[in-house]
Amino acid sequence: MKDLFIKGGPTFMGILTILLIITTAWIIYHFVVGYNSKQANQEKFIRRIEYGKSMGLFALVTGICGQMIGLSGMFHSIEEVVKNGIEINTALVFGGIKVTMICTIYGILIYLLSLVLWFVSSLILEKKLHIK
Repeated sequence: MKDLFIKGGPTFMGILTILLIITTAWIIYHFVVGYNSKQANQEKFIRRIEYGKSMGLFALVTGICGQMIGLSGMFHSIEEVVKNGIEINTALVFGGIKVTMICTIYGILIYLLSLVLWFVSSLILEKKLHIK
């Protein structure tokens, strides 16, 4: 895992990890508060849990942005090498594309986790609160 973190680029992987922690904590916190609350207006807790889904989507977009920046850097390096008359091996190009996909896959996993947490917590809260 540490190897993938470093290969994916510590900057974007670090940002995505922070987003993972914030998103998970946000959904769990608002689920616990909403589940234990005795307030009459319970719908605001479900709405706040939905914000966690948006945070997960932001992580997905951040992962895609990390991939685009990585691809841009890779293409720039290839362009510089080709200008010097050196041929590029296709395995090298595909290896670079594989490495740039690490951020996107991590962002997708964070988004999927946020969707699962949102779905389960919303379902439990709605059952408890009898909101249809």
